Amino acid sequence: MYILEITLKGSPISLSIQKKEESDAKSAYNQVIEAMKTASAVTLELTCEHQVGKTLCVLTSEVSSVQLSEKSGTAASSGKPPGFFALT
Repeated sequence: MYILEITLKGSPISLSIQKKEESDAKSAYNQVIEAMKTASAVTLELTCEHQVGKTLCVLTSEVSSVQLSEKSGTAASSGKPPGFFALT
């Protein structure tokens, strides 16, 4: 399972979706990156494959960062919890 996390400007909470396949996750990641590069503000809709019915729509001009990571069995296995604000 792959997790795509999006952080919005002015918000400490990240939004996330999960994809089963690495290729689908990378495609969604690239979709967000390309949308961030455009000068105009557009909405981007993403769906989660883990939680059925979970859909995320963001205004791309408000995205400050995006992160793609592979979900492991437990956070303890790597020593760090997932997310942008994980303390080292």
